[in-house]
Amino acid sequence: MRTIILTMATVCICAVASAQVPDAAMYLQRGLQEKSKGRLMVAYKQFDSAYMQSKTDKAIVAELANSLFELRRYGPAREKYMELEKLGGADAAVYNQLMTLSFNMRQFPDAIKYAELYKKADPSAKTAYYIGKAHYDQENYGDALKYLDAASKEDPANAEIPYMVARAYSDMNNHKMAMPYFHKALELQPKNSRWMYEIGLIYYAMNDDANSIKYMEMAAENGYKKDNEYLENLAIGYLNTKQTDKGLDILLEALKRRPADMNLLNMIAEANYDAKRYDKAIEYWDQVLAMDKTSAVSLFMIGLSYQKKGEKAKGQDLCDKAIQMDPSLAKNRQKMEMPGGL
Repeated sequence: MRTIILTMATVCICAVASAQVPDAAMYLQRGLQEKSKGRLMVAYKQFDSAYMQSKTDKAIVAELANSLFELRRYGPAREKYMELEKLGGADAAVYNQLMTLSFNMRQFPDAIKYAELYKKADPSAKTAYYIGKAHYDQENYGDALKYLDAASKEDPANAEIPYMVARAYSDMNNHKMAMPYFHKALELQPKNSRWMYEIGLIYYAMNDDANSIKYMEMAAENGYKKDNEYLENLAIGYLNTKQTDKGLDILLEALKRRPADMNLLNMIAEANYDAKRYDKAIEYWDQVLAMDKTSAVSLFMIGLSYQKKGEKAKGQDLCDKAIQMDPSLAKNRQKMEMPGGL
């Protein structure tokens, strides 16, 4: 009799405890109420509690995924949207989220997969840009160009589309094909200083120094930062167009900030050599030698500079010493050339 009483008591206690724990539907309802009040974190906790009790309820998984997305927890949100798809609860909106999240998280094969499913669920969806850029980022330029061409018809005002086409051609070293698309992109975003600078660099690669200078200067006028790389590239453009003083002014200003920069010192020396300013060229190659006494090329160039000045014996002696340091320089001695075709 005592055993029966204990058993009945245990049953009663379990029943009471069970009645005190809200079920998944109750947590879901609470989450929806909190969501309607804009209390996103509280709503998320309720949805998460509902999910812990019922992981196959499509409504619960959908709300949990949405709340994670609203809280900018994009990785977990993507995982829950993928669970929702496996449960058969994906619609166009879910595929859109999966496409965008996969794309932004650089999961490009998934981005392509979900973009295609999104397009199937909603034929009016604009997915070609995502697919095209995903292919571009995987260096699959053939498919990238195909889908970006379709994207240009879906969204002709999107400047990123012709820019990405330009980049694809440029990455394939076809700068001539790239340039019209760079210009089209700039037409759509006429104040984009980064693209102006990039166009300047492409013109430089095409040996069009005049246009290279034009677009680099335009970039600076529109706010592009005049960092060391920018200034050196602009200086090279000036030097290549025989605007020696402009180029040297920039390089000398840069040298004030970076007085031990061997590359700058060599560039300044070479620019003076090309301009037949041999004393100045010697001065800057001397500075290179002061920092690196093993620089046979610098010594050789000093020797050439003296020969160009008419001090042939002195110059020849220095060139011979440089050749002893680096025998490969011997091929330049007879022609009095700068090593490496500089």
